[in-house]
Amino acid sequence: MNKKLLTGALAAMAFLLPSTAAGQTADFNIIPRPQQVKVSNDAPFTLSAKTVISLGTNSQDMKRNANMLASYIEQATGIRPAIGKGKSGAAIILTIDKTIANAEGYKLDADAKQIRIAGASAAGVFYGIQTLRKSLPLVNGKASKVSIPAVHIADAPRFAYRGTHLDVSRHFVTADSVRQFIDMLALHNINRFHWHLTDDQGWRIEIKKYPLLTQIGSKRAQTVIGHNSGKYDGKPYSGFYTQKQIRDIVKYAADRYITIVPEIDLPGHMQAALAAYPDMGCTGGPYEVWQKWGVSDNVLCAGNDKTLTFIDNVLKEITQLFPSKYIHVGGDECPKTQWQKCPKCQARIKSLNLEAKDGHSAEERLQSYIITHASNYLKSLGRNTIGWDEILEGGLAEGATVMSWRGESGGIAAAKQHHDVVMTPNSYLYFDYYQSLDKANEPIAIGGYLPLETVYSYEPMPKELTADEARHIIGVQANIWTEYMPTFKQMQYMALPRLAALSEVQWSQPALKDYNSFTNRLTEFTHLYDRLGYNYAKHLYNVAIHVDSDNKWREILIHMTTAGNAEIRYTLDGTEPTANSTLYTGAIVLQKSAKIRAAAFRDGKRSSVTSQDISFNKATACPVELLQPTHKNYTYKGGATLTDGLLGDKGFGTGRWLGFSGNDLEAVIDLKQNTDVSSVSLNTCVDKGSWIFDARNIEVSVSADGKSFTKVASKSLPALEEQTPDNIYTYELTFPQTTTRYVKVTATSEHNIPEWHGGKGKPAFLFVDEISVK
Repeated sequence: MNKKLLTGALAAMAFLLPSTAAGQTADFNIIPRPQQVKVSNDAPFTLSAKTVISLGTNSQDMKRNANMLASYIEQATGIRPAIGKGKSGAAIILTIDKTIANAEGYKLDADAKQIRIAGASAAGVFYGIQTLRKSLPLVNGKASKVSIPAVHIADAPRFAYRGTHLDVSRHFVTADSVRQFIDMLALHNINRFHWHLTDDQGWRIEIKKYPLLTQIGSKRAQTVIGHNSGKYDGKPYSGFYTQKQIRDIVKYAADRYITIVPEIDLPGHMQAALAAYPDMGCTGGPYEVWQKWGVSDNVLCAGNDKTLTFIDNVLKEITQLFPSKYIHVGGDECPKTQWQKCPKCQARIKSLNLEAKDGHSAEERLQSYIITHASNYLKSLGRNTIGWDEILEGGLAEGATVMSWRGESGGIAAAKQHHDVVMTPNSYLYFDYYQSLDKANEPIAIGGYLPLETVYSYEPMPKELTADEARHIIGVQANIWTEYMPTFKQMQYMALPRLAALSEVQWSQPALKDYNSFTNRLTEFTHLYDRLGYNYAKHLYNVAIHVDSDNKWREILIHMTTAGNAEIRYTLDGTEPTANSTLYTGAIVLQKSAKIRAAAFRDGKRSSVTSQDISFNKATACPVELLQPTHKNYTYKGGATLTDGLLGDKGFGTGRWLGFSGNDLEAVIDLKQNTDVSSVSLNTCVDKGSWIFDARNIEVSVSADGKSFTKVASKSLPALEEQTPDNIYTYELTFPQTTTRYVKVTATSEHNIPEWHGGKGKPAFLFVDEISVK
């Protein structure tokens, strides 16, 4: 730990802690960080019961803005300004300034007499209001006055599309909870709500033309327990929104300058619809609303004209309910197995002269036909299609916008084809992933590991794009899939505070981003979460563990991943750290393996615990050359990850694992001198829901010169089955003792995911960690 950095963090944290004095002061160190903040020493503005909110531009939008600002001020300080003209002249003035270039940009100026919030539009004024709101101290009771420093703020968002997705198909939430979710988005300057309304597990929106969609499709008989355990809870589950509720929610969002982008997922993810109207399936059923998680093979029959009519009729009602420019048609994870066997679908393929070519099957081109049909119909209604990156397969419909979720490759491909793109890669922006490695004390999640720092680190503009191509990256979105979130309270917990990190990715310019600054500001921001009654994860004071080593000594270094006035305490025997455990003050030198556990303590309270097995062997800290590239999102320290002494756990995104997709592990370890060896072991991580499979073959070879290798051991592994547990697997290959300097380890990945999986036919990920040589 750098003591100078810690001292600075302490000072910064002390500065940010809320005041309890009678006269309180606003602080513009907020989230997201504005582009330009200039605080002067001039006399401040005094907010009091005499303050009024005045409209420099009179419109219904601005009147609504004024009422919201009055409510926000009252919520924080107990003072509710009147709206009108004040006698004292102490006023907050809201107005439109057409000279501001960005449509959502604003300026906020405060002096002793006035606060002026001017926006390029009413939306811009709203974001200026959010900035003022977030700067206010939170008062218990009612403040007599609040001091607003003299300040000039000029601000505008980086991206026009700033989205967050919520799945209500797997687990339904009430209309009131949806409104609270919209309020959460507004607080974080997010302007798109992607509402996932239909899926295999439930249809959640009333469609007048097809009443059985909600009468039957919104109800499932029971729900699987855990990760498709084969056991069920036996409890009927249901819920949907009436069209009246939808209209009310759309208006509620629009009042907060949030556009709702509805999603009707097609042609896959349709088993709930087929349960209601089985004649639209390839087999005719019978079907039931799916009771387990994953992707059903039961999809809309692409060869049935009724399907096309159904799509048109549903989308027509959707456009009547939602004024959004974009209508999301899903297009993802559509199994083709039934299309391959269906006479109607095969006849459609033949009539359209669809062929397998350019890496796309005839059935993938049939899906493109369905998406293009939906897209053309939406275009006739004056709307644009948006879909997941699978809509690229088989050819992209003209004018369609792509949401790139399987990493960034789909977004890059679409931008190069001059299609607009919203970046939403699962490795950075899937909020259904765990946010702590202390999974035993976390609610069950789908898997993965996505801590706050990883979300914050995301840069949405791929370096592979030219300037002309990059302009097609129109926005950024995070996704909340709710298979393992049965309540809205849990959805909040998974969203917060990661929404704060997302908001700064979406809004702030890259040069202004700084993680230490962000976490300091976030500490204060969570007080507002508390005031609003939001449920949020409290992992702000996590610690990270590193090992530097050579053949003579091993030094463990610990540092905090967020700044703050916290102490780090640790144990080396695997027990949980307490406030009385050893205080970390510098490097720890070990001569043997250990299990270190560390935690940050603030005010006697412990954050989540970081646990790490330290394993030393003949390969520890030895150089590693990778002969095949890793996946760009899972490269970390490169080959050094495999011999750093740190054993990865089930959080595959922690930086302790190397990930390969389409390639294999082929690593050459230089032991730096001739060494007697007789065994090599490695760990793999299996997380089927994240497309991470086990190795298929492992091979060990040795060499004296690093060029000519002799195989000494190999092991073949069977293909994963659906019931194979997600876990860490250790494989040890033994052989007669030999003297060598170089050891080559090859592990072949699963290049063709089996039929039972939603990613069937695609290459799986292979995640490998510590290679141990003995």
